[in-house]
Amino acid sequence: MKAMVLNEICDLSENREPLEMQQIPYPMPGEGEVLLKVLTCGVCHTELDEIEGRTPPSKFPMILGHQVIGKVERIGPHSFKYNRGDRVGVAWIFSACGKCEYCLSGNENLCADFKATGQDANGGYAEFMVVHEDFCYSIPEAFSDSEAAPLLCAGAIGYRSLRLTNLKNGQTLGLTGFGASGHLVLKMVKEKFPDTKIYVFARSESEREFAKELGAVWVGDTDEESPKKLHSIIDTTPVWKPVVEALKNLKPGGRLVINAIRKEDADKEYLLNLDYPKHLWCEKEIKSVANVARKDVSEFLELAAQIPIKPDVQEYPLKEANTAIMELKDRKIRGAKVLKIG
Repeated sequence: MKAMVLNEICDLSENREPLEMQQIPYPMPGEGEVLLKVLTCGVCHTELDEIEGRTPPSKFPMILGHQVIGKVERIGPHSFKYNRGDRVGVAWIFSACGKCEYCLSGNENLCADFKATGQDANGGYAEFMVVHEDFCYSIPEAFSDSEAAPLLCAGAIGYRSLRLTNLKNGQTLGLTGFGASGHLVLKMVKEKFPDTKIYVFARSESEREFAKELGAVWVGDTDEESPKKLHSIIDTTPVWKPVVEALKNLKPGGRLVINAIRKEDADKEYLLNLDYPKHLWCEKEIKSVANVARKDVSEFLELAAQIPIKPDVQEYPLKEANTAIMELKDRKIRGAKVLKIG
């Protein structure tokens, strides 16, 4: 089968084609697993972190991609949940131990044996992939293959982030960064919390204009002050500066939720500008988001179909995965980027 493969960590400022198209053996499903014919796969900022070594794959070569829509092609031994031809999705959570306190409480995102799709196991930048049936999700008919892919990460992690804000209808929400996850959170909030006003901070003029089109009441750069203090802010940026800047825009008792696996070191010194009275005083909180649990994915897919929430997408063929990656690196973003494969 064809796959876009990452063979080693590289610097994207020097190598703008980090993934190599290769012919590799066709995978076979094992106990409880299914083989998927991949239809689409979303492109995520986490792939940049993997390629550049901030969250490196656990082995090489590795097939990236954790927002996978596919059809069940073959069923492994003792696999009973799906039939051949069923359309399913695979998210960032590839597997967990199923036995620890976190797994037993439905928080397998915190499991010490958490395995990530496209990082610890081959993902969806390929024509086929294998996954355990317990970590697949039925995809509502309301969504096309391309619309469904970003829901599995940008949507699900956005859903978890929004839940962690403890936002109530009528309270104010800020979004720092406005890519795939941010624009889905905005759409969610407008439906779930119709009286909530949304303020968007983004360094890109095109992202700010996109946020206004979708209904943000105010947009500004990441270092601007919002016209009023906010109850909650969700940060989806890869750097530290917006975290510090966001804290000054919170109300007393407000919460900043950081939706990121890693932060780049380029502006780490900006943390030295963190001033306790200015940024943290008055019981402000910082909450991190760690991966997603299966219930985040399944609950969000159900919610997105009911509303419905449909992402804005840009499509690329599999062979142009490097183009999509570099556009993400260069901040050429409007909605979500999706590879069309099947």
